[in-house]
Amino acid sequence: MEKFKRVYIEISNICNLQCSFCPIVDRDKKIMGLNLFETTLTQVAPLTEQVCLHLMGEPLAHPDFETIIRICEEQKVRVNLTTNAILLNRYADLLSSSPAFHQINFSIHSFKDNFKDKSISPYLLDILNFSQLAFERRPELYINYRLWNILETTKQNDSNKDIFDAIADFFKISIKDNIDVSSIKSKRIWNRVYLHFDSRFEWPHPLMPKQSERGFCHALTSHIGIHADGTVVPCCLDKEARLELGNCATKGLEAILQDKRASAMREGFLQKKLAEDLCQRCTFIKRFQ
Repeated sequence: MEKFKRVYIEISNICNLQCSFCPIVDRDKKIMGLNLFETTLTQVAPLTEQVCLHLMGEPLAHPDFETIIRICEEQKVRVNLTTNAILLNRYADLLSSSPAFHQINFSIHSFKDNFKDKSISPYLLDILNFSQLAFERRPELYINYRLWNILETTKQNDSNKDIFDAIADFFKISIKDNIDVSSIKSKRIWNRVYLHFDSRFEWPHPLMPKQSERGFCHALTSHIGIHADGTVVPCCLDKEARLELGNCATKGLEAILQDKRASAMREGFLQKKLAEDLCQRCTFIKRFQ
């Protein structure tokens, strides 16, 4: 089996924000314990290039986040972290110095979605100052400023103008804010700091209309997900574990990935056939056509 590009380990499905573009999690609130995390990471480490510490939830809100990173350091895994940055200052020293981190993604679009009447300037300044500190300590670290709220026209993207202006002023650069996400999703702005653009998408749900029985997905070839209780899922958009493949707390991950359901899905994708009902209702798959 070839290595996955990423394995998503959801260390918590609890978030300190409620963004309009993130659906509510119907599963029971859950924080992955340290024993389960270490057991899971031991199984995951040989199978992936990177570990992402989320699927749903805010990873910095985990009460043992620092210990989790120390475990990642011990197992020498490359961590790709996505955070809304609300708790950034609490862990700025760790995030800017730990050799475990390969990439940190700041979901900047989350702030305005939750705090419409607040100035974004202090929040942005924390992220910008952190980026400068991280470059001084670990210049090899990649940092993404995510703006996954791009709409169809430039006029509709005016809501990000103050963000572009603040970033440009801080780094003494110019930023073109005419973004076409169909042709560009990433733009380097300073050293290894990038702007990352995307449009909103629908999370797959059993009540959505069927799209097609044919299609391709990168699930089970480029990535898998593991929920906070150890449940393995094929896709990072399977937020409710509707496509449960097994639980790595009770069964080895490699065995789970070779079981009948996972194998049928993987072979189906390679033949452009969607074996599962949820996949037939997923609109995100259209992006791979």
